[in-house]
Amino acid sequence: MSDREIIITVKDIKKQFGEVEALAGIDFTINRGELFGFLGPNGAGKTTTINILTGLARPDSGVINISGIDCRKHPRSTQHLIGVVPDESNLYPELTGFENLCFCASLYGVRKRVRQERAVKLLRDFGLNAAANRKFGGYSKGMKRKITIAAGIIHQPEILFLDEPTTGIDVASARQVRELISELHHAGTTIFLTTHYIEEAERLCDRIAFIVGGRIVRIDTKDNLLQPVQDKKVLRITVNELPELIMSSLAEKYPGFTFTLQGNDILQIEAAENIPAGRIVHFLEEEGVEVSEARKVQPALEEVFVKITGIGGNLMKKEKEQSGGKA
Repeated sequence: MSDREIIITVKDIKKQFGEVEALAGIDFTINRGELFGFLGPNGAGKTTTINILTGLARPDSGVINISGIDCRKHPRSTQHLIGVVPDESNLYPELTGFENLCFCASLYGVRKRVRQERAVKLLRDFGLNAAANRKFGGYSKGMKRKITIAAGIIHQPEILFLDEPTTGIDVASARQVRELISELHHAGTTIFLTTHYIEEAERLCDRIAFIVGGRIVRIDTKDNLLQPVQDKKVLRITVNELPELIMSSLAEKYPGFTFTLQGNDILQIEAAENIPAGRIVHFLEEEGVEVSEARKVQPALEEVFVKITGIGGNLMKKEKEQSGGKA
């Protein structure tokens, strides 16, 4: 753990919804200025956690401390310190982008002149000048996400909570949103980010917590999480079908390599040394296997996540497709 100042402390937080155990006693801390990622599949407890931390829900038990404030005893005392960007926009469709930003700032007691100046600047910084006087209800999904982030930071909070910020928006908008998040982080804002996009967590976060079924199964820095796979060589071969007998033959022919079948059509090969792609493809084709692609890949956080949680990357990809996000 870094010796930087801890700004958020969570201890043994539990939450039950009827028979469903949403959170089973989670613990973590966040340092000031850190971008902390909460990574897990849909239903893992990410949104419940963010709702509890921002005062939208109450835990059944446990301790929450934000910037020295006991949030269970004083649930509204941290509101001026935090900004919240929910997974679904909470802005008013009948108001313009400018009016929405000014209204949100007024809720935090920002003076009229100051909130108008900040709204103009944020609209310009987020590339939304041309849409400033258009009604929010007519915005695209990407524009709505950007204006919702702007609304979450217009009172200049120390801590920003982002719940699935790029879900359901197009690739270009998702890229812009990530750039905005990165800029806020580099400017010193403490950010708590929930996501089920593994590559998003890998791209943005300083530390990452893996949460599955309401339990945190691992917390570490991105570098520490990736360390076990840094020197590993990985080859993925797309095939039409791979009989078990051929898998056994491959294992015998290359005893130092690990062969796994992902789904029905992806053969993944892992080794500590260079993998002879041409020879393996030739062997497969001689055995009657149709090969459509062979490519070397860089081991990434997805592999670590799968090994620690037991949840396949394919499930996370399906969730991404179902949510409409392709970033």
